Amino acid sequence: MNQYELTKIAGAVIAALLLIMGTKTFIDIQQAELRKHAKSAGYTLPAPKAISAGTGGAAATADAGGFSFAKVAEALPKANAENGKDIFKKCGSCHTVDKGGKTLQGPNMWGIIGRPKGSIAGFGYSEGLKGKGGDWTYEHLALFVNNPKGFVAGTKMQFAGLAAPAEVADLLAYIRTLADTPPPLPTK
Repeated sequence: MNQYELTKIAGAVIAALLLIMGTKTFIDIQQAELRKHAKSAGYTLPAPKAISAGTGGAAATADAGGFSFAKVAEALPKANAENGKDIFKKCGSCHTVDKGGKTLQGPNMWGIIGRPKGSIAGFGYSEGLKGKGGDWTYEHLALFVNNPKGFVAGTKMQFAGLAAPAEVADLLAYIRTLADTPPPLPTK
């Protein structure tokens, strides 16, 4: 090897190191610039307010998004259980509806209206749901289906919720059919 070839090799190694180190330095400088502006960039979306941890009542009838059980109760007598059955297909991967059916990721829904919350033996309910207390009413189901994490803090249910009162009413009409004797509709 002569001096000329050694110089070419040394030059190639130095060029490669400069390229690698230069690129890294350039990226670091760009990221530092982005970090300066990141604190003021974008828009923070408003988060819905959590529904009170009580057993219901006026504080639990509406959330920040304007959902109101009164609208659901108004639509419930005219609700379509067949539409509710179609809506329930979203729930079918986690819940069964057969009388005496098994629990999947969620508990069986047969006879849920009037059943105590967190009462199916052997199912691993969240601490929030176990501590909620009371029976499942139309109102509590509507509020839970609308905003599960808002109604029960720490719930394990991974469902975003239904926003439209008419959809919630249709779903409740279907759930109402999941009993030997359908529970009476709520009175206003």
